[in-house]
Amino acid sequence: MNINLLVIEKLRLIEAEMKNLNLWSNTPPPAEAFASHLPFAIDTMEAHEWLQWVLLPKLYKIIEQDIALPNVFAITPYFEEIYKREQDGRYCQLLAYLHALDKIFAQGNITDA
Repeated sequence: MNINLLVIEKLRLIEAEMKNLNLWSNTPPPAEAFASHLPFAIDTMEAHEWLQWVLLPKLYKIIEQDIALPNVFAITPYFEEIYKREQDGRYCQLLAYLHALDKIFAQGNITDA
């Protein structure tokens, strides 16, 4: 499987898990939230909002336009930090999918998985 298909598969799993956790919204954050210059728009969005409204669409657009995917990519540590206080394991599956996405980028141009 090529890397684009692997990334799309992980993005769909992330979206499904976010919906399962009730983190998915039909309403985007206010327009000014997208103007943040900080990593992960940490000053204007919740982590899950950034994931839904910034990262996922950006990765889909990169794939759709056949632009090279980033070769340095690691978002799991940020989300582990955000969800570390959750003791019930609620976010374990979402973190696993994010880690799998990071791993795809870390491995580079994979031809099968």
